[in-house]
Amino acid sequence: MNILLLGIGNVLWADEGFGIRVIEHLQKNYRFPDRVKVMDGGTQGVYLVEHVQAADVLIVFDAVDYGLPPGTLKRVENDDVPHFLGAKKMSLHQTGFQEVLAMAQMLGDYPRHLLLIGVQPEELDDYGGSLRPSVKAQIQPAIDMALDFLKAFGITAETTCTDGELADPVLDMHRYEQERPPADQACRIGDERILLSDAFEVRPPQPADENTLQVDVDYRGKY
Repeated sequence: MNILLLGIGNVLWADEGFGIRVIEHLQKNYRFPDRVKVMDGGTQGVYLVEHVQAADVLIVFDAVDYGLPPGTLKRVENDDVPHFLGAKKMSLHQTGFQEVLAMAQMLGDYPRHLLLIGVQPEELDDYGGSLRPSVKAQIQPAIDMALDFLKAFGITAETTCTDGELADPVLDMHRYEQERPPADQACRIGDERILLSDAFEVRPPQPADENTLQVDVDYRGKY
């Protein structure tokens, strides 16, 4: 069986990067058999469909709005996963991943076993911010939950004595946190000098015709 451990999210918006940070920790500290793939899916959306199609077992790590206290970890399995990803969309990547699952199912190559391990975020509107302590504290419990799930498929992981290599060193959480500019140099929620300038012009909606696709976009680029 092919097994995919997949983290999705955006590290630039604080707790939304939870899934990516779980994958980072796995890449640094664990080694799996060859049939297990550990992947940072970021916000790639439909570009992930071929990887999902190839997986017999898929474990997804993400920040999910469950309506629970911040930092709460919750697991969801199989048919319930798309419902939770779509119940309260926090960003475009979740809509995109819903489509990935739907496409894989439509094409006839859908994971036989699907597990979503999600954490309730505490803060999202903090551009360039890192995980809040309550969410960061759930990285290892989320990994432990996944490792326990994998035992049913005969999969065990070895822990490493030294940090493994990341796909891109710039994604390292410690480096990311250390290199963040102070608030007086970089606005956390959007810079009014840009938002109110001529370079960022907000136009009223125009009547749509057959050749026009209207999309509403806010200043963070979320649809």
